[in-house]
Formats: sequence, structure tokens, C-alpha cells
Amino acid sequence: MRTPRTIVTTLALCLLPSLPVYAEQSTPSDVEAIEQVIESFRTSLINKDKPTYMSLFFSDKPEDIGWQFVSEDQRLADIRRAKPDAIKARKIPSNNFISLIDEAVATAAPREEEFFNTKIDTDGDVASVSFDYSFHANGAKGNWGREMWQLVRTEQGWKIFSVIYSIRDKRSSAES
Repeated sequence: MRTPRTIVTTLALCLLPSLPVYAEQSTPSDVEAIEQVIESFRTSLINKDKPTYMSLFFSDKPEDIGWQFVSEDQRLADIRRAKPDAIKARKIPSNNFISLIDEAVATAAPREEEFFNTKIDTDGDVASVSFDYSFHANGAKGNWGREMWQLVRTEQGWKIFSVIYSIRDKRSSAES
């Protein structure tokens, strides 16, 4: 026997999926601003522009910014032939966002990171960016993989808070 309460409950449950979701949505201006961070990162490496590069990060201290690579399995196996204690993801304090720009500035040879298949997900305050990348030194592709950033929107605009990336190179089994 159906009671009025049962009917109302059933009706409410059926209508629930049709109600609007009140989550803050990203705006085109958020996405454009994040795309500009990506482009500024890319061009600051090419132009060896450390001040612009540093301004893209939440902090200027390496210990405040997550920065971690993970070696692809075949690459790791090759490394282990020379260094048996090598591990897939090792925190190396000297491998950080500042060392990347310092190395680019220190050499006359060109450096460039290219980005493909970029995806941006944001609610207007936090964002994640993922893309395929290839890193080129002196015009030659040295490594590639998948990279992911987390960003936060501050009063000074969007800032990179962490970077994780996989590394594949000529030792890797496939160029994907």
C-alpha cells in the first residue's frame, strides 16, 4: 500500500538527478589564465628568463614546491645495470624547479619543453593540468612522458604548486 509519504519520497528521489548542481564552474578566463601560465613556462625556458619562470610558482623555495619524476620501467632497468639500488621514484633534493631553469640559463644551447594533449580541470580556485611533453636540448629530444601540475589561484594569479612527471628516453621500450 502506497502512503502519501512513500509517494513523496519516491518522487523526490526520482527528481533529484534533474536538480542543478551548485558547484563553482571554471570560467573561460580561468582556463585562459592557466593556458598563459603554461605558455610562460615554455617560453621562459626558451628565453632563459629566470624571473618570469620563478614568478609562475607558488613559492621561490624548492622545499615548498612538489617536484617529482618517475622513471619508466625499461629505463629504470637500464639504470639499475649501473646502479642496482636505483628506484622508480626517488626524491632527489637537487632535482627541483629551480635547477631546471638554472641549467637552461647556464648553457648557451637551446632548451625547450613542448606540450601536447593538454587538459585543464579547474573550479576557479584550484586546478590540475595534465599533458604529454617532450624535452629538447640543443634541438634534440632527450626525454618525454606525461606531466601533471597542480595550481592554486592567488591574489597574484594562478601559481604552480606541484609538478609530477614520468620520464621516458631512448632506453624506454616505447615512445608514447
